[in-house]
Amino acid sequence: MAKIGLWSDYHNFPSLPLMKLSAYHKQKGDTVEMLNHLVHYDLVYCSKTFSFTPDAETNGIIQADEIIRGGTGYCISIVDGKEVFNKSKDVELPKEIEHIYPDYSLYPNYNYAVGFLTRGCPRGCGFCIVGCKEGLCSRQVADLSEFWREQKEIKLLDPNLLACQEHEKILQQLINSEARIDFTQGLDIRLTTPDNIALLNKIKTQRLHFAWDNPKQDLTDYFKRFSESSKIKSCDKKIVYVLTNYNSSIDEDLYRIYTLRDLGYNPYVMIYQKERADRPHRDLQRWVNCRLIFRSVNKFEDYDRKKG
Repeated sequence: MAKIGLWSDYHNFPSLPLMKLSAYHKQKGDTVEMLNHLVHYDLVYCSKTFSFTPDAETNGIIQADEIIRGGTGYCISIVDGKEVFNKSKDVELPKEIEHIYPDYSLYPNYNYAVGFLTRGCPRGCGFCIVGCKEGLCSRQVADLSEFWREQKEIKLLDPNLLACQEHEKILQQLINSEARIDFTQGLDIRLTTPDNIALLNKIKTQRLHFAWDNPKQDLTDYFKRFSESSKIKSCDKKIVYVLTNYNSSIDEDLYRIYTLRDLGYNPYVMIYQKERADRPHRDLQRWVNCRLIFRSVNKFEDYDRKKG
């Protein structure tokens, strides 16, 4: 019987790979726990999501006979100021572990199910590693029963569910579950149709997430059409990620932000390589993402003057 340690840099959300690894080793009779730097282990798994977060050794030496590192954070390097994904460094879970039911007891404070129904995205956006990591075709990789057993809430990690050919069948599975669904990575507004909007209207959800990343592509008509057809009317339940600091000017960022607000959506600013972003981008993010400020200061230039 082996002693297994687990570590992740993702502290505000359960690590799906670690939950699957935990389930696998517990089935073998191994002892599994989150990493304690004072304990010696036969094997330690380190899962890193972000390239800029500290590694496990920051808090002390890992005492283990073997250490296996995996995750996006270990595969990204900065080349000419942009993030580049090195697929050769990517460590994939073996099939028997990838499709095991996760060990949710590893994170007792979280009472929802989490997983992927689809992988891959056809967009191939330069700022996103999904195309390189998972492929440029969205495909179904699991049924809901693989990671859900009657939990009242399901958090989906799919990068572009609506791009999957079987997406209407998948949406019907979510409807039948009667669980509350959170599309955490957002839905592609460009792929919404009357048919899938009708299905989305039947899904229990607190809010929906979309994205408007490319300022060169005007998505106004898509967002307007969705608002007209969706049962969700409150702006607090329609969140749109707005990518900034990547091939866009502040004026182009503001056009998307103002347009979304006027259409009844809540924009949410994401900064590309935030650790390298300048002050205007940080001010823009704080102005938009702090709802109290965003609703009381109508124009960014007014907020900027007050800060100055």
